[in-house]
Amino acid sequence: MSNVIEQMQKDLYEGNADAVKAGVEKALAEGMAAQEILDKGLIGGMDVVGRDFKCGDLYIPEVLLCARAMHTGLDVLKPLLAESHGGTGRASLGKLVIGTVQGDMHDIGKNLVSMMLEGAGFEVTDLGIDTPPAKFVEAVRTLQPKIVGMAAMLTTTMPVMKTVIEALTEAGLRDKVKVLIGGAPVTSAFAKQIGADAYAPDAATAVDVARGLAA
Repeated sequence: MSNVIEQMQKDLYEGNADAVKAGVEKALAEGMAAQEILDKGLIGGMDVVGRDFKCGDLYIPEVLLCARAMHTGLDVLKPLLAESHGGTGRASLGKLVIGTVQGDMHDIGKNLVSMMLEGAGFEVTDLGIDTPPAKFVEAVRTLQPKIVGMAAMLTTTMPVMKTVIEALTEAGLRDKVKVLIGGAPVTSAFAKQIGADAYAPDAATAVDVARGLAA
């Protein structure tokens, strides 16, 4: 691994956004390809963050800082990646739509999952909070993502996840997309009960599960 990539990963792990941006610019100046910087520096760095988060060595506030630092580097690379891939955007693991379900205003966990998924190489569209079933359906119809992710932080909003799945079925879209759910009160048993494809208990696991679903 080159020194600049190694330092970029360290700076990302420390949540140092300015240093990550400078590292990306330095790597480009040294002639490194944008895709290599993305894969080895940013995604490679976030993989380490995800591993340590899962082990309990990092906590949500620290991971959010790491993800934001990753985004500063990604912002530098995006135009170059789009150009190198024929203007269609960077080579990705696929499109993914995510949102907190209707009636639920919580977004910290969903934001963390969204940023880590983008850091892992997904093309993420975040629908935000209080997302009605019709908005999920429309996003699946127009964007044609591989995966739709739903978050619920309240037991009272969990049933909306089932409503979304039913709405996708009624629209004839259910078999065209994988459904991944998560949130504090959500369980794997609930995921099976409502017909979701997968469940993730935390952001790092969500990345691993999404990679499996997109394969």
